[in-house]
Amino acid sequence: MIHKIQLKSENLHGSFSNEYWPILTVNSGDTIRMQTPDIEWGYSESKSVDRQFFTSAVKEESPLHPMIGPIEVNGAKAGMVLEVKLNDLVPGWYGTNWAGGKKSWQNDAVGLTGTERIRLDWELARDTMTARTEVGSRPVSVAINPFIGLMGVAPAEPGVHHTSPPRYCGGNIDCKELTRGSTLYLPISVDGAMFSIGDGHAAQGDGEVSGTAIECPMDLIDITLTLREDLQLKMPRANTPAGWLTFGFNEDLNLAAGQALEEMVTLLRESHGIERTETLALASVTVDLRVTQVVNGVKGVHAVLPQGAIR
Repeated sequence: MIHKIQLKSENLHGSFSNEYWPILTVNSGDTIRMQTPDIEWGYSESKSVDRQFFTSAVKEESPLHPMIGPIEVNGAKAGMVLEVKLNDLVPGWYGTNWAGGKKSWQNDAVGLTGTERIRLDWELARDTMTARTEVGSRPVSVAINPFIGLMGVAPAEPGVHHTSPPRYCGGNIDCKELTRGSTLYLPISVDGAMFSIGDGHAAQGDGEVSGTAIECPMDLIDITLTLREDLQLKMPRANTPAGWLTFGFNEDLNLAAGQALEEMVTLLRESHGIERTETLALASVTVDLRVTQVVNGVKGVHAVLPQGAIR
């Protein structure tokens, strides 16, 4: 079954809660196609069309990232795993990022706290996979690598939860490897799974050091949701064109790295049937630890096992 979700306020929310009513119920193996707005809750289909702005259907006090959902999956139970396959990602024609101004540790580090906050407006060219803007009076272009910043299921904890920090159940992971052709595995915390998705990015460096990627709408997100009763996970895991990924999230970067490493050791033990010390030795010569982001309240680290690295 293929479902299409319209881009309208009734289908958007800007926080996580296991009490939100689903906008759609699907079966395991169903495909969903949708558009998503930009980070400012707007969308324009072309340069000749003004942006239309949307609001959250659940009327939070301070919604942040606009997300499509929640999407309920029939038969999903706490303890199962939700497989999210990214079949296709098509970015819109524009994007934006910001830097400086507000107080943050990275702005403190480079002397930009309290300065004017600047905005760069980018024009995206899907035919050449580039983004163009002006810095000062100089034209600049960068390569784009569209990915989804935010995919998660509802947390088990009661209440309303901010979208900014990534969690054990996913959310604002902001990992640039989660591109077209990737599959994300999320541990399900509540019956129905209650999956949400949003936060399109056209390009981002590891770390997301200004606090923003090139934040863009998505003209198309095509995903397939499948329940996996054969897996047991405590943290998100992904299989991407870059390799297998495991994640760690913590305010302390060392603890985030340790969690990502522990999850990778577990993955390698499961796939190769070897002891932990041998696994760590193999990881040391094949696995990369990358700083996913340092700007979402808790820092993210992902461990990457490149495809075919262990033969």
